[in-house]
Amino acid sequence: MSGAGVPGGGRAGAAGGADGRGAGVRLEDLVGLSLEALRAHRMRYGLSALAVAVGIAAVVLMSSIGEGTRLFVMRQLSSFGTSVVGVHPGKVSTGGIPGVGGTARKLTLDDGRALRRLPGAVAAVPVSFGTALVRHEGRGRRVFVYGATCDMPAAWSMGVAAGSFLPDIEWERTSPVVVLGPRLKRELFGDLNALGQMVRIGEERYRVIGLMEPKGQFLGLDLDDAGYVPVANALRMFNRSELAEVDLLAATPEESESLAVRARALMIERHRADDVTVVTQQDGVRIVGNIMNVVTGTVTAIAAISLLVGAIGILTILWIVVQERVQEIGLVIALGGTRRTILAWFLCEAAITSAAGGVAGLIAGIGGSALLSGVVPGLEAYTPPWIVAAALVVALTVGLAAGVAPALRAARMDPVEALRAE
Repeated sequence: MSGAGVPGGGRAGAAGGADGRGAGVRLEDLVGLSLEALRAHRMRYGLSALAVAVGIAAVVLMSSIGEGTRLFVMRQLSSFGTSVVGVHPGKVSTGGIPGVGGTARKLTLDDGRALRRLPGAVAAVPVSFGTALVRHEGRGRRVFVYGATCDMPAAWSMGVAAGSFLPDIEWERTSPVVVLGPRLKRELFGDLNALGQMVRIGEERYRVIGLMEPKGQFLGLDLDDAGYVPVANALRMFNRSELAEVDLLAATPEESESLAVRARALMIERHRADDVTVVTQQDGVRIVGNIMNVVTGTVTAIAAISLLVGAIGILTILWIVVQERVQEIGLVIALGGTRRTILAWFLCEAAITSAAGGVAGLIAGIGGSALLSGVVPGLEAYTPPWIVAAALVVALTVGLAAGVAPALRAARMDPVEALRAE
């Protein structure tokens, strides 16, 4: 008889004596028997719990990072409003990032004007951008320079802190004016007033007419460290004849999908081909969601292998333990424990083992995601409550499933034969 059987037998006897018909042991006695068995074989059970913990930790860690990334991207997209429809040159028939995977076709200022006249389009912003050296009195900084129009603040949900934004002029007209992002202004002028001052962008001189409010980064691009000039100036500056995109602003988020359909139909009519990619912010959220689902699914499949190893470990250990504790099982049955009690006893051991591994994996996963968030700049992690609940349920289910066969084997033992066993 194992070392865990002596105190267990006493508890079972007390319970059995209280009910001559063998009603079984109380729940607290059942848990006590299980804990004593776990202490007696802590190395065996500990290794099985560790395998469960590794699987749960992997799922929780990647799910937390994936959910945090999804929320981060959604915040980034919503920071530009939720009604923007982007029209990009080039058809991406297989889905993905606009301009990647398809043959690029030109998107012109005339296309932008036609899109601006669409029903439901509140504003339209033709965009061209590139990097250029912006200088002022010995200070210089290479930053993104965006070519846009006066509608950009409304379409991109950006505010002007001082001065004014770009003038309302014909899109083909150039004008030597620039609006600076707050960081670019600080780097070039420090605490001095920049309005009305001259800066040099490339080889041309521009007058500063406005300063933007802080906007932060968008998917790695620092919009505060940028300059904004009329779109015709940007096309000439970067020696381009086509636009990078045209952003349309719908009246409401609900109307953005219908506006996207009209924009695509218009471009097909103008180009005689479906050669543009039209993306709403809802499309962006879906794309990010699909990417996160693939990543999470892959990691979950890998983690499932670890959970399977843990389940096999629990099954193997319990199978061996049942054989080692034959006399103990027979004594419990003889003293009043029912077959249902024996079944519950071993299932309780399996459940405690897997639950302990699940809790340890949950703590490790949440702690690991928090640690990575603190160490890796820009990485965010969020563990939703349903992940916590699902992790514990999965761990408990794995343990119970693995413990069924050994528990049934123990419950079906003949008490007389069990007591005779050496």
